Amino acid sequence: MATRSLLGAVLCVLPFLALAAGDAPSIPDTPAGTLLAAWLAAFNSGDRERVRAFDDAHMSWLTLDRAMDIRSGTGGYELLNVGKGGRLWITFSAKEKTTSVLISGKLIVLPDDLASISVLSLGPADAETDASTVSAAARDQLIDDVERLLTRLYVSPDVGQSMASTLKTEQKRGDYRDITDSLILAHRLTDELLAISHDKHIKVGFSQEIVPPDPTDLPDRRPDIAPGLQQRLKARNCGFEKVEHLAPNIGYLKLNEFAEPRVCSDTAIAAMALLADSDAVIFDLRENHGGSPRMVALLCSYLLETPTHLGDFYDRQKDTTEQSWTFPYLPGKKFVSKPVFVLTSPQTFSGAEEFSYDLKNLKRATLIGETTGGGAHIVAPHRLSDHFVIGIPFGRYISPITGTDWEGTGVEPDVKVAAADALEEALKRAREPTIGNQLNR
Repeated sequence: MATRSLLGAVLCVLPFLALAAGDAPSIPDTPAGTLLAAWLAAFNSGDRERVRAFDDAHMSWLTLDRAMDIRSGTGGYELLNVGKGGRLWITFSAKEKTTSVLISGKLIVLPDDLASISVLSLGPADAETDASTVSAAARDQLIDDVERLLTRLYVSPDVGQSMASTLKTEQKRGDYRDITDSLILAHRLTDELLAISHDKHIKVGFSQEIVPPDPTDLPDRRPDIAPGLQQRLKARNCGFEKVEHLAPNIGYLKLNEFAEPRVCSDTAIAAMALLADSDAVIFDLRENHGGSPRMVALLCSYLLETPTHLGDFYDRQKDTTEQSWTFPYLPGKKFVSKPVFVLTSPQTFSGAEEFSYDLKNLKRATLIGETTGGGAHIVAPHRLSDHFVIGIPFGRYISPITGTDWEGTGVEPDVKVAAADALEEALKRAREPTIGNQLNR
């Protein structure tokens, strides 16, 4: 499939190269160069179906509406210059055709799927800072530190060692020698680690701002939540996007994250109070990327009548296992012995998957939609330098019912439908006669 997609990209790029034979910059014949030319050809055409076909084959993470919004605002791009690049990455400069605004672009290809673009960054040409450039010495030190942390902390020692050994081999081979761009380095390292581990929680990040020091708390203490983060959580209502009642008396909660209860418990309690007298409740987690296991436990507590063992969290570094149970006391009414539906999609991830997995295994909810993203590991950030950080999965979840988790596989829904149709399907089932007797009593 990947080979077929890449062949399609090459075929659609040939007419573009023929038209650009004059003074246009030369694009290198590499996987990154081929996809850059193919993307420009599709994007500049302005043809919705052509853009859709390219994005579906090579940038599935980008929505068509977003791509067409960018196309409408820019009128397409005129390629001005192709800068540094390697086999899997390329930098370039271009000009918006409508506004003549200059942009700086970066494109990165996945190492294990040469037909897929992992990053397409289009930013102002003057946005680069001193932090945007990494020296050879800083780059080598960064990779050494990543190798060391992976070996010491990654949840699976064998996989951690494999990732570290692969990076060391690539470093000696010179795979990163020409990378001086900090963002590209972070993404290239992330892509390589993901290709080996298939762990979607692992990530090397770059920040223009200085990364704060690692928490100095004892390992068994939770660090304080920064005031800035508290404000951001409250500004987005702790992820509780919508709470409403749908006819005849069906509660609906669209939840986009599981925020830390130390900041957001009041919001969660208020939301559940609004749903308490519903005859069925739908939790919409189709755009929920996870969050705090404690918020997962808090919300599950409202749905389960008796104290319930939800799962265990194993910490490799401490070699300890911590149990997660529902809360012994809750303010307000519980929602028990009534139907619960959970809507899922491939974007449902991490903590949102735990909520889905727990309720499915406890037979407390019906999952409707598509298989979730497949990230069950517990991750913690570690500072690498002033502008680099790495998130390393250090623990795993263990269900007391299945003895395992959903890492790499995702959570299968009980009712498989397209994610876009999941709400309609849940409402249909909530209104079925067998449930209608409850709804109309």
